[in-house]
Amino acid sequence: MRRRESTSRRVSPKRRYTVLVYCGAARTEPDYFNGLKRHLRSQTVTVKIRYDGVAPKQLVRIAATYRDKTPGAYDEVWCVVDTDEFDIDAALAEARRRGVSLAVSNPCFELWLLLHHDKCTSHCTGYADVAGRLRKHVPGYDKARLDFADYAAGVDDATARAKALGVDHAVNPSTGVWRLVETIREKP
Repeated sequence: MRRRESTSRRVSPKRRYTVLVYCGAARTEPDYFNGLKRHLRSQTVTVKIRYDGVAPKQLVRIAATYRDKTPGAYDEVWCVVDTDEFDIDAALAEARRRGVSLAVSNPCFELWLLLHHDKCTSHCTGYADVAGRLRKHVPGYDKARLDFADYAAGVDDATARAKALGVDHAVNPSTGVWRLVETIREKP
């Protein structure tokens, strides 16, 4: 007769590292991060969408409140925001206070997409300017429907190019999205 193995010796499966991503836009950012998640076959990322045009500071509050409803469920919480006409310094202060990370793009998230295909070191006047540059590489680019396949091969290039721009959100162009992407790629 065999002895039963003690339950204290059993090894429980390791809990996955989890990243909660809140996006301030309805389609572009969520489509990108859901595509990245599928591309990496990652089970670590949960993407939430806030598409009613909330300010970055409010988005940080919403993300922190969601996280706090399920303590311990998320290892990191990120908000993906653009500078637009928002007070990013207030959002950064709120994020520090609440333990939320920000991935800020100046002037817009499309800069991150453009960096998958080309360098961008000159001032961008806004969304229309960046989207126009992006359409040279992704003809027919439309904010309403993003196909991650258009960007999958350029993630490493985008990361290197974004790092070269620096991390100061006040500088145009700049994007901190690479920090979030590296976090997602490095976690099992």
